[in-house]
Amino acid sequence: MVDVPAQLQSVTRTYRLDERDGELAHVQSLEQTYPAALADVWDAVTTAERIQRWFLPVSGDLSLGGRYQLEGNAGGEVLVCEPPAGGAAEFTVTWEMMGAVSWLTVRLRAEGEESTGLELEHTSRTADVPAEMWETFGPGATGVGWDGGLLGLSLHLGGVEGSLTPGETEAWAGTDEGRSFYRGAADGWAVAHAASGEDADVAQQRADATYGFYTGTGQEG
Repeated sequence: MVDVPAQLQSVTRTYRLDERDGELAHVQSLEQTYPAALADVWDAVTTAERIQRWFLPVSGDLSLGGRYQLEGNAGGEVLVCEPPAGGAAEFTVTWEMMGAVSWLTVRLRAEGEESTGLELEHTSRTADVPAEMWETFGPGATGVGWDGGLLGLSLHLGGVEGSLTPGETEAWAGTDEGRSFYRGAADGWAVAHAASGEDADVAQQRADATYGFYTGTGQEG
């Protein structure tokens, strides 16, 4: 069992259009606070042994300038790696997948001795996102995936009650509990999309399609 409502409500999601290197880009951001010290959260998100326990197996060099590869997923280069200092930490990597390059930044800030705020920001050039994909799913296509990542980290760090290993996630998506998570996450991205200026009905239609994709139902329910 996973406390799905608690996890969904603990994440703040935002979406905006911005520029990167002079090109228009989608910027998605998720924020959550975890009941763990800054050093522990940093270790959880930057060491291979910890990452595979809540996300995916990763190989390569996770230090500055190194290259990494997530099993069956993206790979890339470590562009920024600033370990905890002065109550903050940050890393940025390229997120290279299917011939496209985007950028992932994770920022940490101490909110007490045993509390750490995390912001995950994913930036992708609009030209690199197929128009049909965006018009079908909107920001939820990748945003809901990051919601799943934050859920894994939250369970790993004790931020939410429950148990779910990375290997169980696919089957879990087909359960009532899993569907409720993906429904809520997709709807959360519809709200974020509408807040950026998109028509609310269009944003919801894309959220419905995203929910169907992640649960394998092809349905809006």
